[in-house]
Amino acid sequence: MAAEGEYESILCVKPDVNVYRIPPRASNRAYRAADWKLDSPDWSGRMRITAKGKVAFVKLEDTSLRWELFAQAPIKEYPGVAVETVSDSSRYFVLRIQDDNGRSAFIGVGFGDRGDAFDFNVALQDHFKWVKQENELSKSAQLGDSGPKLDLGFKEGQTITLNIGQGKKRDKPRPQGSGGFGLLPPPPGGKIAPPPSSGSSNHNIVPQTGDMATGCLLELDSSNSNTVVQSNASSDLWGDFSAPASSVPPPSRPQNAGNWIQF
Repeated sequence: MAAEGEYESILCVKPDVNVYRIPPRASNRAYRAADWKLDSPDWSGRMRITAKGKVAFVKLEDTSLRWELFAQAPIKEYPGVAVETVSDSSRYFVLRIQDDNGRSAFIGVGFGDRGDAFDFNVALQDHFKWVKQENELSKSAQLGDSGPKLDLGFKEGQTITLNIGQGKKRDKPRPQGSGGFGLLPPPPGGKIAPPPSSGSSNHNIVPQTGDMATGCLLELDSSNSNTVVQSNASSDLWGDFSAPASSVPPPSRPQNAGNWIQF
């Protein structure tokens, strides 16, 4: 039965229901509503379906006596012996009613509308579907409590180390210059070659790095861009270059104190 502290909820209310006395069932065959006196019901009133805990109650209340309880049928499972259908109609059922002393009897109930019979059936089905889910959850909780538990606690003397915000930084190469490209070192003497004139735009000036005092430079002949002239043979770091047969003698060095050759 339901516990004392549980509240009672209303599942369904039907204002018009008929009650019939039914003959005892002689065999195990299903009930038939045609065996009842359907034209003259033995009682008429209101049906109210309530639930208290997992037990449902079908209560028949007398409308002429301020809803006084006429009979009730406690239902612990559905379908079951407390509520049975008949074989020849969907509007009639057989209820097993009980009094406070535990005595029981079987009566027939019927609805004038099929929709009321459908609501009666669905109300009981929904309640016991919920009861089934509650039983499964309770079993799962019991199995979870009795099963092995995973111990995630720290053992005595066990410690852990957390490194938060102390990840190893990557050594990124520092960008050289504003554009990120490496800049060439300045030429010997700290002077920058002037831009070539328009008349000698096809000649290249190649400074030779070496001793600051000697100022070794490679001179290109203005008449032949493929001729390489060594300005100082004694301090040449690259070795002697043999001039081609048709080489032209190099022009005289201009009287310029700078280390760059001007063409």
